[in-house]
Amino acid sequence: MAKRVIAHLDCDAFFASVELQRRPELKGLPVIVAGSGPRAVVTTASYEARKFGVGSAMSAAEAKRRCPQAVTIPPDHQAYSEKSAEVWSLVRDRVELLQQAGIDEAYADLTGVDKPLRVLRALIADVLQETGIQISAGIAPNRLVAKIASDLGKPAGFVAIGREQCAAHIADRSPRIVPGIGPKTAQRLAELGYPTLGALQNAPVEQLQERFGERYGLDLHRRSHLHDESPVVTTRVAKSRSVETTFDEDVADHAELESILRGQSKRLAEGLQRKETRGRTIAIKVRLDDWTTVTRARSIDTYINDEATIIEVALELFRDYAPPRPVRLLGVRVAGFEGVEEEPAVAAPRGAPPGQLVLFALG
Repeated sequence: MAKRVIAHLDCDAFFASVELQRRPELKGLPVIVAGSGPRAVVTTASYEARKFGVGSAMSAAEAKRRCPQAVTIPPDHQAYSEKSAEVWSLVRDRVELLQQAGIDEAYADLTGVDKPLRVLRALIADVLQETGIQISAGIAPNRLVAKIASDLGKPAGFVAIGREQCAAHIADRSPRIVPGIGPKTAQRLAELGYPTLGALQNAPVEQLQERFGERYGLDLHRRSHLHDESPVVTTRVAKSRSVETTFDEDVADHAELESILRGQSKRLAEGLQRKETRGRTIAIKVRLDDWTTVTRARSIDTYINDEATIIEVALELFRDYAPPRPVRLLGVRVAGFEGVEEEPAVAAPRGAPPGQLVLFALG
């Protein structure tokens, strides 16, 4: 059996790169792509801005404090989607097994391809020439290592590395460098005496299972050694579509919230109709000013995508819940599509304590 060759392809500072193509006079300057509201966050930053500690998901206000001379550009998601389609269309012409993992990243399975590194270098050069987008690549025997490797040489990185070699190379880094290990888990690991990935690699799996549970403890042990057998999947079936809004200022007026919900439902219906998609479960998501997040869902007898039905059910769900505090985020979703297995709806109890977060995959 041929050894697996998996590549993670990641567009460098994608949103900023698209903006710099449209504003070449800003090349070489620190550029931040972010909204303008008080709760705006950085979607991406040029590498010149990253030298000041600016990073994705940071508040725009904090980014400006760290780099006051940065040029801030509002995001243009339509432009990014169009450029993304252009990039990945070129890649798909050359790569048979490709799984797009986001607007700016994808996994490619090059197992059995003759001279895969040469093929990949040529592909990346062609994408740069035809689209102006630079791709960094990580090539490894599995997805986990490939994902890590693509970030090791950025920008314009091209890193081919084995599992054991990679595990040794990043042993002195925080466990957070491994996808699937978040900041809270890393903090708990540090409290256990495992502040680095190398330390975690030597942790008794039984101790990890005692602290994190049998399943996740074993998963942490495997991830620390960068084991991963997950395949590159070429198709992904959408299970829901949604529209949601995070407000710059919390909204307490229920009449205003209902008006917003009507507009969201209208946009959602239009999107479903364009895709010729119908569903039978309608849900709303409400995040209060104390971050309590509540969902309400209702399944109906027929598959629909019309605006009137979505509005009617969404408003009934909203009125039944009657948010007791100002609202930070509001969203509406349609799921239970024809021919797609439906996941059970999740709803938080009406009296959910402050800070409780009920995970609800919208979109």
